Amino acid sequence: MKRRIKNKVYSFTKSGGPTGVNEIDASPEHIIASVDKSLERLQTDYIDLYYLHYDDENTPVEETLKAYDKLIKDGKIRHIAASNISPERLRESLEASEKYNLPKYQALQPLYNLVERKGYETDYAPLVAEYGLTVFPYAALASGFLSGKYRSEADFNKSPRGQGAAKYLNEQGLNILNALDKVAEKHNTVPASVALAWLSSQHNIGGPIASATSVEQLQQILSSTSLQLDSADLELLDAGSK
Repeated sequence: MKRRIKNKVYSFTKSGGPTGVNEIDASPEHIIASVDKSLERLQTDYIDLYYLHYDDENTPVEETLKAYDKLIKDGKIRHIAASNISPERLRESLEASEKYNLPKYQALQPLYNLVERKGYETDYAPLVAEYGLTVFPYAALASGFLSGKYRSEADFNKSPRGQGAAKYLNEQGLNILNALDKVAEKHNTVPASVALAWLSSQHNIGGPIASATSVEQLQQILSSTSLQLDSADLELLDAGSK
């Protein structure tokens, strides 16, 4: 981090979420203290994109934004984003930024993937389009389910996190895996790469967030960035996931 090359390595981090010590907290005092601790741990003098990880829904949105305004003016953060915030509070925050000339959330990190579409597409996508936000969806592979490795209850023992995918093992989930298999075979790739490429093809998506526990998984994630899905692929995936 100390030697990061300008415009090559970017730092994103968060505050506001429960830590085992603090409850969900979007207060100015907590955010400012959290930024200072992050700068110390990361051994850097600024953070490129700073997220409100969770919104406590009690702190006035303008107070949270004023804290970010101070941190930006102090050079400690450059841009701000939000995650796990209600559509109502997100809109309120965006309106407050304009009304009070305060920093505006530039990005949103919502739950969004092929098996969990409705919440984002119904409640957040209109706001994203209206305010020009960039979206970085988390759980892009639905706890690994969209990698295709969990196709029966017995498969959940394949990894310590396998049970997290259990809720997706239903008729809709299997239909999605079937569609992913067909597209993956067509492009000589794997379901995980197709699922991530589908996300990247959606409007306003900056890039999906997916974790890797092996070099092979990392290669699958990276290969999705060069995978170009055509209209037939997208129609097949849409039909399987709705």
